[in-house]
Amino acid sequence: MDQVSAGIPDTSKYLVSSVRARDGWVIERATSDDIDELMAWFPDAKAIKVWGGPHFRYPISRDAFHADCHWRDMATFCVRDPQNRFSAFGQLYAKHERINLARLVVHPDLRGGGVGKRLVAMLMQVGPALMSLDEYSLFVYRDNTPALKCYESMGFVIRDYPYDDPLVDACFYLTRPVDEGR
Repeated sequence: MDQVSAGIPDTSKYLVSSVRARDGWVIERATSDDIDELMAWFPDAKAIKVWGGPHFRYPISRDAFHADCHWRDMATFCVRDPQNRFSAFGQLYAKHERINLARLVVHPDLRGGGVGKRLVAMLMQVGPALMSLDEYSLFVYRDNTPALKCYESMGFVIRDYPYDDPLVDACFYLTRPVDEGR
């Protein structure tokens, strides 16, 4: 039985070999075990909603979390430090002709140390290999100042969201050209 007839989405278009930076950090495709570990990074309903959006269920159950983060339907990555510790998580998908960076999160013990920039940079490194689009985009809640500063420092600019979306009032929409800084 093939993947499609078994009800498993074909994510082969999202498969990218792991990429190792010169300093030993790695971005690689997330596994089910990574998703299980990721669940522990969110201590309460607010944390899960800020990260995953209003449709994430809480309290967290393994099956609901796996389903809500759509990790088998999107290009889903984890970033590991040189000691192979799971340090950050993010997803990529095409949205409105842009490579959208989604569900970005750094391990709680590593926040504020530059891992968020590393995550975004590594996702932007693999994104064009998966999707031939000219811009990146992402959303950030308006009160998430540390994340907003991180994205702006990497060349993302706040834009008007060109479509009707219920999160527009709660979030900033940011974009950046793919080839900026190459």
